[in-house]
Amino acid sequence: MENNTLVCKACGNDSFAQGELGGSMANVKPIKLDMLHFSSSPLILTICTNCGEVASMKVKKPQMFI
Repeated sequence: MENNTLVCKACGNDSFAQGELGGSMANVKPIKLDMLHFSSSPLILTICTNCGEVASMKVKKPQMFI
């Protein structure tokens, strides 16, 4: 992963890696009143390789929230 413009706010490092936060308790689910949405999406985290600070989180399957 290449993030030339990303700098860690905690330590100033500019090297990052990605990880996935998943599992039944860590997945993100849409908040809807209908019972048609039983699926969920893992979170993709961008992590500083020096200190472990999480620079960003994003949903792997954003189309679920439309």
